[in-house]
Amino acid sequence: MPLSPLTALSPLDGRYAGKVEALRPIFSEAGLMKRRVLVEVRWLMELAGEKAIVGLGTLPAGARQFPTTLADGFSLQDAERIKAIEATTNHDVKAVEYFIKEKIGDHADLAKAKEFVHFACTSEDINNLAYALMLRDARDGVLLPTLDKLVHTLRQLAHALAGQSMLSRTHGQTASPTTLGKEIANVVARLERQRKQIAAVELTGKINGAVGNYNAHVVAYPEVDWLALSKRFVESLGLVWNPYTTQIEPHDCIAELCDAMRRANTILVDFARDVWGYVSLGYFKQALKPGEVGSSTMPHKVNPIDFENAEGNFGIANSLLAHFAEKLPISRWQRDLTDSTVLRTIGTAFGHTQIALDSLLRGLAKLNPNPERIAADLDASWEVLAEAVQTVMRRYGLPEPYEQLKALTRGQGITRESMCAFIESLALPADAKKRLLMLTPASYTGLAAELAAKI
Repeated sequence: MPLSPLTALSPLDGRYAGKVEALRPIFSEAGLMKRRVLVEVRWLMELAGEKAIVGLGTLPAGARQFPTTLADGFSLQDAERIKAIEATTNHDVKAVEYFIKEKIGDHADLAKAKEFVHFACTSEDINNLAYALMLRDARDGVLLPTLDKLVHTLRQLAHALAGQSMLSRTHGQTASPTTLGKEIANVVARLERQRKQIAAVELTGKINGAVGNYNAHVVAYPEVDWLALSKRFVESLGLVWNPYTTQIEPHDCIAELCDAMRRANTILVDFARDVWGYVSLGYFKQALKPGEVGSSTMPHKVNPIDFENAEGNFGIANSLLAHFAEKLPISRWQRDLTDSTVLRTIGTAFGHTQIALDSLLRGLAKLNPNPERIAADLDASWEVLAEAVQTVMRRYGLPEPYEQLKALTRGQGITRESMCAFIESLALPADAKKRLLMLTPASYTGLAAELAAKI
């Protein structure tokens, strides 16, 4: 069966392909190959700049530019050639090495450098750096910009709805009112904290040989300061040097990034469920799209599908991210290959996260507050003023304020009239009594509007 969006095994390459297009050049096998080539040729150039490495020496400017051009101009045809070589080698990184040697073999000034491609490297020296570059590109170039767009959208909503009173529901029961804007501001504040932590994860790398000790390096060139050279090289890639590893870079930074992403995703699952609930209560209406169908049998329905889609995709992403965080830092002794196949799927978690973020943005664009429905809910819930009344009673030393309000309101139908009658009966100073009598569920929102406006 020919591969197409309709025959793809994964919806990331099928139904949702358009939503993850930005991730394909990063996490595809061609994307991995490109970064492997980049690491290999940059390592070759680093060695060429080390005068103590006799046999390679300093290459002419033209010769130095050729490998860089090879990495920068890496094409799909190049990826296909590497795959063809791998069919013989049955080793993906060795195929990259042979590909580079093949490309530079006919270059006169590079001929002597041919055997310094992949010099003193184990495959993991190349892979750990390539994956770190992939994660950096995906995080900084795709994930964070999309998250920033969502935060910006939420902040605008928080400001626009800062003063829109809304009944709270703690434990699903009527509770002290808030505002729609303040509830959204809470999400903005939580996301901004997690965004900082995602961005702050240091993506580490190593290039220290078969078991992390520079064994072959030192035997070949004992006079070279391999620690300094390794550090300089890793940092030149924009990564943080890890001096202590086995054969593999231990992937702790990947676990840290996955955990940070999970926390942000979990916050957004919480948000998606809350918005779903507010749509169900009628606090939000959803904009209608001509021709769109909500139910195959119930014509009236306008379902909150974008928030449901977001929740589902965040769930898939978090399941994968949890596995990556738990599995990748574990390796039997100095090396096993269980991380290899797992790392190849890391783009899937980013893909489902990206789909979820896109769904939230699309869903938010459809929302319109329903002030009439919100006001009706507030006006039917005068019992929520019990907190205010009993707190003022405490201030002025009235006896058993909590118990009096509990007797008045718990399980009782409270109206404006009955609440006002109770307040009138209290021995309170005139100004305090006046403030309470002027209070309504819609106005009892504390500093909610101010907090929402400040976010």
